[in-house]
Amino acid sequence: MRYTIQGETLPVVICELEAGEKMITEKGSMSWMSPNMQMETTTNGGIGKAFGRLFSGDSIFQNIYTAKGGNGMIAFASSFPGSVKAFQITPGNDMIFQKSAFLASEAGVDLSVHFHKKFASGLFGGEGFILQRLSGQGIAFAEFDGHVVEYELAPGQQIIVDTGHLAAMSASCQLEIRTVPGVKNMLFGGEGVFNTVITGPGHVWLQTMPISNVADVLRPFFPASTN
Repeated sequence: MRYTIQGETLPVVICELEAGEKMITEKGSMSWMSPNMQMETTTNGGIGKAFGRLFSGDSIFQNIYTAKGGNGMIAFASSFPGSVKAFQITPGNDMIFQKSAFLASEAGVDLSVHFHKKFASGLFGGEGFILQRLSGQGIAFAEFDGHVVEYELAPGQQIIVDTGHLAAMSASCQLEIRTVPGVKNMLFGGEGVFNTVITGPGHVWLQTMPISNVADVLRPFFPASTN
């Protein structure tokens, strides 16, 4: 499989497949394709994995596209202004994505739910509770909100991230949800109640424009509902 990522504000990844090659995607992600791409809708791993994907922000069903009778082409576009990134997934080098970041992948990549170890802190910390875990072998594509900034963390090195700005990280990184210190800071600081603390070693991808932040900015401009 060969691919190109085109566009800046609303990018699209265009994949060129050889005969018999397959791509897996969440429901509704295909943007355009050649006529010889055959689609099959499946739970892809059974009911257990299907409901796990549902918790991680994807649908129960996935679509598998196969190039039939020759080379094929298929494209997957982002659903929000931001970035599309490619990740090489290999055995023992899993990736953790934000909820609903998964866009598409080669057939050898397995998508599952990744729960934060500390249930209570993750539950109240929002974005940090339910994440997506990608394992297996192959190239995966993820869509992130806004631009992406990357950091390489040494063992024990930490970075504090406002909840929602974590886009992806190596599975070797540790994630912890912490409350903002000080009641006055929590109530009047305008930065929310929780922060995400990421500890290396590993690579971290941060996004500049979480959809939740955009929604908060636009909410005052929405007309009030009337009964």
